[in-house]
Amino acid sequence: MTISGKLFIGAQRIAKTETFYAKSPATNETLQPAFSTADISDVELATTLANAAFNTYRNLDSETRAKFLERIADNIMALGDELLERAHAETGLPLVRLTGERGRTVNQLKLFADELRKQGWQGVRIDPALPDRKPLPRSDLRMRKIAIGPVVVFGASNFPLAFSVAGGDTASALAAGCPVIVKGHPSHPGTGELVAQAIAAAVQACNLPEGVFSLLNGNSHQLGSSLVTHPLVKAVGFTGSRNGGMALFNAANSRPNPIPVYAEMSSINPVVLMPHALAMRAEKIAGDFVNSLTMGVGQFCTNPGFLLAIESPALDQFMNAARKTIEVITPAVMLTEGIYQAYEKGITQLQSQPGVKVVARGLESSGVNCGRAALLSVSADQLLKNSALTHEVFGASSILVHCKDEAQLLNVLQKLEGQLTATLQLNAEDHAMAARLLPTLELKAGRIIVNGWPTGVEVSHAMVHGGPFPATSDGRSTSVGTLAIDRFLRPVCYQDIPDALLPTILKTNEVVSIPHRWDGEYRTGK
Repeated sequence: MTISGKLFIGAQRIAKTETFYAKSPATNETLQPAFSTADISDVELATTLANAAFNTYRNLDSETRAKFLERIADNIMALGDELLERAHAETGLPLVRLTGERGRTVNQLKLFADELRKQGWQGVRIDPALPDRKPLPRSDLRMRKIAIGPVVVFGASNFPLAFSVAGGDTASALAAGCPVIVKGHPSHPGTGELVAQAIAAAVQACNLPEGVFSLLNGNSHQLGSSLVTHPLVKAVGFTGSRNGGMALFNAANSRPNPIPVYAEMSSINPVVLMPHALAMRAEKIAGDFVNSLTMGVGQFCTNPGFLLAIESPALDQFMNAARKTIEVITPAVMLTEGIYQAYEKGITQLQSQPGVKVVARGLESSGVNCGRAALLSVSADQLLKNSALTHEVFGASSILVHCKDEAQLLNVLQKLEGQLTATLQLNAEDHAMAARLLPTLELKAGRIIVNGWPTGVEVSHAMVHGGPFPATSDGRSTSVGTLAIDRFLRPVCYQDIPDALLPTILKTNEVVSIPHRWDGEYRTGK
């Protein structure tokens, strides 16, 4: 397919005079073509079309929307190597990694299609009328969840497929019945346009209103702010920096009618190295840690950026093994020049903090924008005095905190901000200590892991990819897994509505075929 550089606003392809270019992070060379920069008029057109499409799209039956999501998935696969090669050029990510990410993108679209068909997402509850109840009768009460309206999705830099134009936020919003306007990430606009072509073709093939999907490109903060503050937009999905997420959150809450912003922002993902686990397998844990730390040059929101352990000879053994492994790792290209510069600045700032020591750095590199892995260490005493040591540095860096005893380790955990994940490396002999830590970890993280590593997020029904602030702006939700659909739904109760006027799914003869609650009793449907 040809990459045009145009905006995708409904069925229209619009070229603008103001443009920008993608840049290869591996060479800093400009990539063709020029991409149009959206302005306020484009925001107005996209939101108007989305709003016009909303009632038709939200009232489609689940099967129609499921087939639409599957058509998008098929169209993405049909893009073939062109999609992977463009993503590689724009991000520097290896083709093997991008092939896997494409599979994840397609599979999560299909997972939401399956979830739609199962119908449980509608959360149907029926409390039938009790006219003879004393002292007062009960009305007939029927509840379902409906789509909230047009959603704006911000593409992420580190996942050009799985968290961008057709990523998890888009998939869950479309599944919920919400038209989507994507603010494409400016570092990979060609990749975004190819995926937009796949979605737009699916909209047309499924005879859906054109406003169900739009893609607006641009690298100005004003464009993002204009989308978030537009009165027709009803929710926002975002993956990115804490500063960026909070700017959108504050803009959304300054509106006359505030809207939810589901922003995934900042997490250092603490890993607790339990005493008996270290004593038995320090070198194995060290090797696995470095593999997780350096995966994708550390450019994952679940990167293990914070280690805690009680001082011991086994901890020294872990450090030595990790140091030897890190020191021979060849740096790799980071996603953008700006991300590389921010990473190096972050490492420099950490090194300058009192008590911080450099345990290991990766090999030097002669290439551009190549991130060297870094392992630092500090005592818990120093860390408890300095909250700057708990701030995320996006990239393959981690800081090891030496604790005097379990009480100090628990104190450090209690002082941490909210996290996406928390991990325990443990043996059976560590279970008693782990049981004492778990109540704190439950309050700090959206996902707790034992003897695994936080990198690698399964797209499934039980997955939670979220957590207390600042991991996300709303720790009650997840951006991965089928539960993500709930972010873009709201409950509506129908009281004493005649059967003829009820939504089809709530009619007495229809509801028996789907999962629902009848007078408090769970029923699976036929």
